[in-house]
Amino acid sequence: MTNKAIILLAVFMCAQAVFGVAVVSKASWGGRAPRSKVTLGNYLSYAVVHHTAGNYCSTRAACAQELRNIQSYHMDSLGWPDIGYNFLIGGDGAVYEGRGWNVVGAHATNWNSKSLGISFLGNYNNSRATAAMISAAKGILADAVSRGQIVSGYILYGHRQVSATECPGTNLWNEIRTWSNWRA
Repeated sequence: MTNKAIILLAVFMCAQAVFGVAVVSKASWGGRAPRSKVTLGNYLSYAVVHHTAGNYCSTRAACAQELRNIQSYHMDSLGWPDIGYNFLIGGDGAVYEGRGWNVVGAHATNWNSKSLGISFLGNYNNSRATAAMISAAKGILADAVSRGQIVSGYILYGHRQVSATECPGTNLWNEIRTWSNWRA
């Protein structure tokens, strides 16, 4: 490795530490622009974890296709202005921008304006989230705290705690119940 490559790698790693998780932008996964946006406040007290209950993806290309499919369903079939979640976690361990920071989502009725919505791509009734996916989710939550989007003592809920649903799937539900900010 050349000195220039080592320096670039060091700069990238420092940038990650300072600026948080590398989020794959909506433009990078081929997402459409939203029809409208409503501003989500800062210092929220809640984060809600979901699963899409759809297809699992393990590559950037497959995840990008799945995201486009979900966005099309949310916008074209449900009539929402954009994909419902703020961020989504792929089986490739990447965090994908949904509505992103400071935008009210459409992920949990009566909770959208007071929570950040994070969804795992796939169905976690039978499948299990990988270590990379769990790390990515914890990373985006830590980033949300450092940005002031959620408070450091935020409460983490599974979607089933705020709505009548199986979401985020039994296996993911059992996983998030071990996280420090989860509350019964």
